[in-house]
Amino acid sequence: MSKGLIITLIILAVLIIIAVVLYFLGKKAQKRQDEQREQIDAMKQTVSMLIIDKKKMRLKDAGLPQAVIDQTPKAMRLSKLPIVKAKVGPQVLSLVCDAAIYDSIPVRKEVKATVSGIYITSVKGLHGKSSDMPVKKKSKFKQLVEQAQEKAGAKPL
Repeated sequence: MSKGLIITLIILAVLIIIAVVLYFLGKKAQKRQDEQREQIDAMKQTVSMLIIDKKKMRLKDAGLPQAVIDQTPKAMRLSKLPIVKAKVGPQVLSLVCDAAIYDSIPVRKEVKATVSGIYITSVKGLHGKSSDMPVKKKSKFKQLVEQAQEKAGAKPL
């Protein structure tokens, strides 16, 4: 056997081992996420709130309770989270928002939101039409692709 064939077989074996490990880690992470989703669904409440402001900011700058900051993993403390400042009843609270619905939350509007602890899972407009909800923004790449297609005379996606 030649040296090149042996090196290729070793690299192939290492890649297969890495793929198997990533598969099992992915299954374990999916189970954990499903359990967390069940807990969130069990604790959810529908609340009427006035959205004051929304920003993506670091956890320590968001004004969340110290107990929440202490319980989060260190890697998450450095990342930016979608934070919504809302008036719920007489209190002004800082809440963490689901990233999937962050763009659809209207600012300075009263909404009916599904909340689980300090986590907003869904939002519905309370007053006015649903067309008042902002449209999800397109990424820069998609904007450039649409502009290129318009210049070429093709239909945008």
